[in-house]
Amino acid sequence: MTAYWCERAWLGPGEVTAGVIVTIEGSRITGVTTSEVVPDGAFRLAGLTIPGFANCHSHAFHRALRGRTQRETGSFWTWRETMYAAAERLDPDTYYSLALATYQEMVLAGYTAVGEFHYLHHNPDGTPYDDPNAMGLALIAAATAAGIRITLLDTCYLSAGFGAAPEGVQRRFSDGDAASWAERVANFATGQPAKDEHVRIGAAIHSVRAVPRPDLSTVAKALPDAPVHIHLSEQVAENDACMQRHGLTPTQLLAEEGVLDARLSAVHATHLSASDRAALGAAHAYACFCPTTERDLADGVGPAAELLGDGAHLTLGSDSHAVIDPFEEMRAVELDARLATQQRGHLRAADLLIAGTSAGHASLGFDDAGRIAVGCWADLLTIDDQSPRTAGTGAGEETVVFAAATGDIRHVVAGGRRVDLDPAGVGGRLGRAIAGLEAW
Repeated sequence: MTAYWCERAWLGPGEVTAGVIVTIEGSRITGVTTSEVVPDGAFRLAGLTIPGFANCHSHAFHRALRGRTQRETGSFWTWRETMYAAAERLDPDTYYSLALATYQEMVLAGYTAVGEFHYLHHNPDGTPYDDPNAMGLALIAAATAAGIRITLLDTCYLSAGFGAAPEGVQRRFSDGDAASWAERVANFATGQPAKDEHVRIGAAIHSVRAVPRPDLSTVAKALPDAPVHIHLSEQVAENDACMQRHGLTPTQLLAEEGVLDARLSAVHATHLSASDRAALGAAHAYACFCPTTERDLADGVGPAAELLGDGAHLTLGSDSHAVIDPFEEMRAVELDARLATQQRGHLRAADLLIAGTSAGHASLGFDDAGRIAVGCWADLLTIDDQSPRTAGTGAGEETVVFAAATGDIRHVVAGGRRVDLDPAGVGGRLGRAIAGLEAW
């Protein structure tokens, strides 16, 4: 058993408590008590301790794009070309190296679980590897080595657009048809990953344009007890194309095909009608916002507060890893909404902390994470509340969301293990992994 004495700890909305003792056995919290005195043998965590964050939407290989897609002025299409160039060069070994360093960067930033939206499945010509899940296994191995839990969201991608066949590097993404994808994923989910409590296998629909309407329910039913994620209404053009093809919005299409339920995470959910929001809310679905990517790609500002008010659960992800900083993701949701509406005060700091922690972990299938409570995963993140950024801010929820940055993290405990915070080492590994892709 290991004990940590937290100078202050966030135990839930409005609950910042002094002198919290957290006892841990293995990967789980076994006790949460209070004391003004540090117990003998306990580790002292000075500052404000919160649960670890969940990164609910990640494309690990996009980390290679940071700083490269910003050359000149850039556009969505130049970004896409660079992304495809990276996707074309990766193999299981280079993918492992890049993902390992990316996940290590996440742990340094306070993430203790990641939802990897994984569609880079096959050889560049589209033929499967000898092990058809070689790329997915590389991601799982990288997460394990980095010390972060992973929900591998195995993604079905069958079409480059409504009715358009995959071409070029897109052939790597496709299993040919939904039945083949479902068979591969079902076999994968019952194999080795099922034996590791740190790993979940979930399903993902890349988008309504990439999976034909008759196949949407096939994907949703492939793993009936697992999370289902989808890129949804990220851009106006996607909505327009879906309406032209089906006479429905993407959300309406999911509802008609039986995909819209409490397992679903709608990633981005940027351009929604009032009825779309109401449908997501009535289903108690998750809406995963990725504001640092959404602003990088000029997608727009989604209706976070409205979705939360309608009954949906808000979660957060770093998506393309233009930034890996959960504090920035949280405050960007509120601050972007202020810019879009010219009004302040859409979401409370507590709402955003819940999105970054307990709601996020639940959307990845880790219902027992994201809280400092008995029986939960032992994920603790301690923030220096006396840094130049945080001093004098009150050391409460608002300090975490609106003042802190990743440089204020003093301690990370992930699944019961203390993390060695070594930014220089992680930076070196990232540089080598990205340089190894060549031809940049």
